[in-house]
Amino acid sequence: MPGRVIGEVGPLFRLATERGEKTAELAGRLKHNAREKADLPAVGDWVALRADWGAHRVSIFAVLPRKTAFCRRAAGNVVENQVVAANVDTAFLVTGLDFDFNVRRIERAVLLARESGAEPVIVLSKVDLCESFQSRAEETQKAAPGVSIVGLAAKLGRGLETLSPWLEKGKTIILFGSSGAGKSTLVNALLGEERQLTREVRGHDHRGKHTTTRREMLILPSGALLIDTPGVRELGFLGGEDALLSAFSEIEELATLCGFGDCTHRNEPRCAVKSALAAGDLDPTRLASYFRLKEEAQASQRKGLKQRRR
Repeated sequence: MPGRVIGEVGPLFRLATERGEKTAELAGRLKHNAREKADLPAVGDWVALRADWGAHRVSIFAVLPRKTAFCRRAAGNVVENQVVAANVDTAFLVTGLDFDFNVRRIERAVLLARESGAEPVIVLSKVDLCESFQSRAEETQKAAPGVSIVGLAAKLGRGLETLSPWLEKGKTIILFGSSGAGKSTLVNALLGEERQLTREVRGHDHRGKHTTTRREMLILPSGALLIDTPGVRELGFLGGEDALLSAFSEIEELATLCGFGDCTHRNEPRCAVKSALAAGDLDPTRLASYFRLKEEAQASQRKGLKQRRR
């Protein structure tokens, strides 16, 4: 029978099935055949179950094909994908307009969302703590051309209606952002009840404290499915250049005008990217971020290739 993963509890998985919520373990064959962590179930996955109702045992013996997979680089020295959530339609990338605001981190988050196949939506939270929301929004839009941006103050219940277009019945949304960005407060506001623990940001270093400790799927009053995730401090990128060029679309458009098809935009003549930079039509910090992420992706791919050869 089919089921959908709605939470992880240690080595066990919480599942929504036609017979209600169940707890399941991985079948031995699935664990044995998994080549990497990405082959194992994640929150949002549809899975095939085998159940012995008499013995109250439920086993996951297959992960069904994913429509989308929101991934990041797993922690550690090994280059490996970590599936944060699967079958996600929209990624709410939450950034606080306090000490959490960082456009470079927003660029990385948009890149991960585009690579996953989900639609990125940038949620600028804590607008009540920001004296210049419009300038922050403009700065964010320059770092994420074409991406929808909304502003809200979840603690005060302000701006929640701006998220309605993405909260349709049956749609799956992931909340993604650093600790202290306001994700748990937003979850409680959308649920209409205090379900998730919230904490204030630390005063001495302005860092958030982890309130959500595991990924889980929640049903909103609208019928949308919301995946809450623990805060992340590091967003390692494993994707290819297609996702990179999609996230930096203005550089991709300029690159089509370069004199050489394989232009690196560094020292070649007739480079449209360098010309735009010199004319002030391209933000130098955007280009520097593009180069940095491209080098990071290439390094990860080289390291991953070496691992596969061993």
